[in-house]
Formats: sequence, C-alpha cells, structure tokens
Amino acid sequence: MRQPRVALIQFPGSNCEAETKRAAESAGMVCDLFRWNRDPALLREYDGYIIGGGFSYQDRVRAGVIATKEPIVEAMFVEVTEHGKPVLGICNGAQVLVEAGLVPGLNPGEVEMALAPNRPHPQGRVSSFCCRWVFIKHVAPAGKCWMTRNIAQGEILPIPIAHGEGRFTTTLPGLLGTLEHNGQIVFQYCTADGEVVDTPEVNPNGALANIAGLCNPQGNVLAMMPHPERCSFLRQVPSELRHEASQRKLEVWGDPSASMGPGPGLAVFTSMRDALLERLAEVVRG
Repeated sequence: MRQPRVALIQFPGSNCEAETKRAAESAGMVCDLFRWNRDPALLREYDGYIIGGGFSYQDRVRAGVIATKEPIVEAMFVEVTEHGKPVLGICNGAQVLVEAGLVPGLNPGEVEMALAPNRPHPQGRVSSFCCRWVFIKHVAPAGKCWMTRNIAQGEILPIPIAHGEGRFTTTLPGLLGTLEHNGQIVFQYCTADGEVVDTPEVNPNGALANIAGLCNPQGNVLAMMPHPERCSFLRQVPSELRHEASQRKLEVWGDPSASMGPGPGLAVFTSMRDALLERLAEVVRG
C-alpha cells in the first residue's frame, strides 16, 4: 500500500507550512506544498488536503474569506463534497473552511457559522490576538471525525492557540442543537481536568459551547482553531502543564531522540493517515 498523498495549500500570508508539513510527514503521509496560483486541476491527484495557519490575504474583510474566492478552493470543494476526500483546516485553514461553507456543512456552500473576533477580556487587557496553551477535550462520538479516529472520546489534549478571530458562533436558530445531535462538535475548550466551563481562562475566545473544532456531517472535514502541528512532538510541550505529556517530556530530559517522540497533536495527523489508508484499501479492493 502506498503512502497517502496530501496537498498542503498555501495562500499569501500563510506561515505554518514548515511545521505542518513536518507533522504530516512524521505521521506517514507524503505532503506537498501546493501554492494558491497553481493549476487547480492538479488537486485531483491528491488523496486529501490540509490548509494551515497564518493570515491569508492579511485577514482583510474577514479572516479566510478572500482565500475562498481562489479557484483552488473551488476545485478542493468539489473533491471534498463530490468525491469524499478529507480536508483538515487549522486556524486560518479553519476560517477558510467555514467561509467556504464546508463546515458545518449541513448545506455545503452556505456559510452557516462565523469565526468571529475574540471576546473582550473582562479585565480590559488587549485581547484581539490570543496566543497561549489551552486544553481541549475530544467530545465527538468514536469514529465520527476522520481526523480524530486515534483520539479516544473524552481524551484531553494540551495544545497551543494563536488567533484573533476564533470564536465559533452563529445566528441560525437551532443550529447548535443540530450540531450536538449530529456529533459534529469535535473539540471543546476545557480545564486540565476536562471540565467544560465558559470562562476566559478556559474558553479564551468566547466560542459558542466552548467549540474548538467542528466537522461536517460526514466527518471528512475538520476545522479546528488550535494548532496540532505545534504539539506534534514531545519537545514542543511545556514541562509545567498538568498533563501526562509534560511528565513524559521530563522523563526523557536530555535525550534528543526521545524528545522527538509523538506529542499529543500528532494523533490528528495519524488519524488522517489511517483514514486515507482505509480509503485507499477500499479503492484497491474495487
């Protein structure tokens, strides 16, 4: 069985290509950088797609919205909705997927949610851009999302965030209930103990229902604001967090090889790999 091949889509203003490519390749995928101005038809050659973080088109108008007007997003939309290929959107990539109508995806192509500016800090601190480590809980049913199949339901991950417009919200009546019923809420911001509470310390951007990541109804599209590529290796995890990954890092202190072991975020990429391998095996079986 060949390695799955994914296209890492880069727009002007993207800035997370190197670390995202490294994480995808460490998980066992072939990951090619695919710039916005290439022939969109070439996207058909790939098994799946990743849109990384950054500030596409300087976040003008709204974060992610200008990128959705590019022909490569239109081509990717077809591959995802008509051919069932997976796409992982991280931070700015999540904003692109929301603006493209791929997430929540109840009516593909329609923008049903927003990733709005972070809520003001209660103590008046400047909070337009929030960059720190948080905890998220995997709350989707087992097997629902392709990119979390290797993460147990209820598992808590330490992970960094870095965004100014990360607040999942909507004005559509009943949408939140539908997402909960469908199991489309994949990650929620939580405490180190897994408690989902809506406080600035836990839910840094004020997202509706503490949402940190959403998938479409089919589970092959994941939009998440935190950065799994920035915690895909043990050496990236802070030593002082209340999590077993921090303890493992301390245990291998001084061993460079061991410190390159898998961090909590790598499971997102290995999950995508395994989903693609299963999909490729089905093609081979005919």
